[in-house]
Amino acid sequence: MFRCAFVPVLAAAAVTGACSHKADPLAPPLGLEKLELVVQANDPLTVDKAELGKMLFFDPRLSGSGKMSCATCHPPAKAWADGERFSIKDDGKPNTRNTPSVFNTGYLKDGLYWDSRAPTLEANVLAAWKNQMSGKTDEVGKALAAVPGYATMFQKAFGAPPGEDTIKRGLAAFLRTLRSGDSAYDRYQSGETAALTTDQMAGLGLFTSKGCNVCHQPPLFTDGGHHIVGAGAETDHPDPGYGGEKSHNDPKQIGAFKPPSLRNVARTAPYFHDGSVANLRDAVKFMAGGGKESPQRDPLLKDQKLTDKEIDQLVAFLESLSGNDAAFTAPAVPQ
Repeated sequence: MFRCAFVPVLAAAAVTGACSHKADPLAPPLGLEKLELVVQANDPLTVDKAELGKMLFFDPRLSGSGKMSCATCHPPAKAWADGERFSIKDDGKPNTRNTPSVFNTGYLKDGLYWDSRAPTLEANVLAAWKNQMSGKTDEVGKALAAVPGYATMFQKAFGAPPGEDTIKRGLAAFLRTLRSGDSAYDRYQSGETAALTTDQMAGLGLFTSKGCNVCHQPPLFTDGGHHIVGAGAETDHPDPGYGGEKSHNDPKQIGAFKPPSLRNVARTAPYFHDGSVANLRDAVKFMAGGGKESPQRDPLLKDQKLTDKEIDQLVAFLESLSGNDAAFTAPAVPQ
């Protein structure tokens, strides 16, 4: 169903400015070289599609109100998250889950969203466009078709006019170019021994010896599975997560969520699916302490009895996962 199309993928990265390797802009970020982007076999990624998607991502005309763009909840200045506990939808209502970063989503194979309900990036894009942004897809397609700049870009990218299908594919193409690597951790792994501080190296040792890497597997620092850690379980109506999703319907997985990638985690507070933890140190303490005890808590979670110094070292290591991403300039959308 999927394949990787490396040459056009890498060219797209150069166009968006998501990769920091200026000497060779077609190379993937350091640390992610061995991964393959998930690309639909009948829709190879190209520079033209990514360029179009970049415009669409910042265009508020996609929303029902005409005031909200994808970048409203995923601004580049906040590592493509938004820094809020719950973002506000186009209709003025708050979300019930925290907005994660869209960095490196092009590598995810096993479903997107906290509960993995979207099987592909395109499905994720379409759902967010309709539900988060109140997008009326047919109306948006007609409106963009009347914009000469867009009409030309859609023909060049897809050989077709703007519409629900081509718009979602353009947005997904752009998202696949948002890749974060070349962190201090990646430079250390590549042989630059001075890239990590003493505390960061100690934190890396703890991250491995205490089993954090089981659910947060390098290089994406997520395993794509679903785990119950107990965040938000004390509320009157806890989020059922993966187990409550209709397509999964697994009572044993009520309250389970996909572990988020830890890349850029120091830049994407607050934490957990409900945004209930405001800072990184408290999030580390929660996890290192075994999460919240419950009958269905993941057995991998145990109180590690870490000292304050060890907590600080783990935090220092997680800070080393912040990517050295090139500066991003938002485009001027066609008028």
